[in-house]
Amino acid sequence: MSPAAGPRTEPLLERLLHVDPHTGALLDATVGELGRFLRAGDLLVVNDGATLPGMLRGVTADGEAIEARLAQSLEDGRFQALLFGAGDARQRTEDRRPPPQLAVGAQVRFGPGLEAVIAEVSSLSSRLVVLVFSAQGAALWEAIYRNGRPVQYAYVPAPLALWDVQTRYASRPICAEMPSAGRPLAWGLLLSLVRRGVRLASLSHAAGLSSTGDPALDARLPLAERFEIPEATVRAVLDTRSRGGRVVAVGTTVTRALEGAAVLGRGTLLAGRGVTELILGAHHAPAVVDGLLTGVHEPSESHFELLSAFAGRDVLRRAHAHAEARGYLTHEFGDSMLLLAA
Repeated sequence: MSPAAGPRTEPLLERLLHVDPHTGALLDATVGELGRFLRAGDLLVVNDGATLPGMLRGVTADGEAIEARLAQSLEDGRFQALLFGAGDARQRTEDRRPPPQLAVGAQVRFGPGLEAVIAEVSSLSSRLVVLVFSAQGAALWEAIYRNGRPVQYAYVPAPLALWDVQTRYASRPICAEMPSAGRPLAWGLLLSLVRRGVRLASLSHAAGLSSTGDPALDARLPLAERFEIPEATVRAVLDTRSRGGRVVAVGTTVTRALEGAAVLGRGTLLAGRGVTELILGAHHAPAVVDGLLTGVHEPSESHFELLSAFAGRDVLRRAHAHAEARGYLTHEFGDSMLLLAA
């Protein structure tokens, strides 16, 4: 299938493939028709994380060019980051040069007011590090927004601006890349769902990087990610389930947060902050989420395996073949799929 070549201006006209995991039935629709598949009493949960301008070009103390992609904020000016060597930021990630070998204590300058020291080098890959920035608080965030850009994609011909990679309800800047399942959800559509009795709730999940350029590290994705679930969202989930409604997650980040929190709570969904290492897949029977709104992805991608928590692989392969035959578009700005029993 072909990837969408960038942001699209009519999100409600984008394609939506409804997949019934139980019967295997497939139905073509548009995003604007999402309400056809949701019932009064259902709960739609979104990730309100905003996308960081986390791609930083810099130079080491030895004068070597380097690029850092902030994977997630930790605390006290510390960020987990992925490093690349010199090159075009819009090259395919797997074609990028590796970074110069840097040890703990190495210094990197990313621009005015944005200097950092490498505090940790991961045992998983020398590309994955923890950066400690000299600036703190508002000064650090100001410097990141002044010097950084959002992650770029080789299949998008035009440079992406920060507003191109935000959902309409984005709030705190915690995402390395856009939680793209929610990208086409326009406010008018969400309001129409509410008028029909569908409830909305939100959580924050630090959506990580989708590719690292290191095959061994890619095989470990997604890495551990931070989340925060408000008490109001937990109440909404529990109330929905008690009334026979369905909990529909907008994206695998929402799914990972809710299911990961339930795992940490030993079967009980608890409010608060946490870090989840849960990897979704056929081995995981969802305890909280009944359905998933997600993008269209190729079977060769790790994201496809995550969907097998909600539908059998045979159903997913048929859905992919159907989408391919009908010209659905893939990747961050592509079309959508709803895995939800009728």
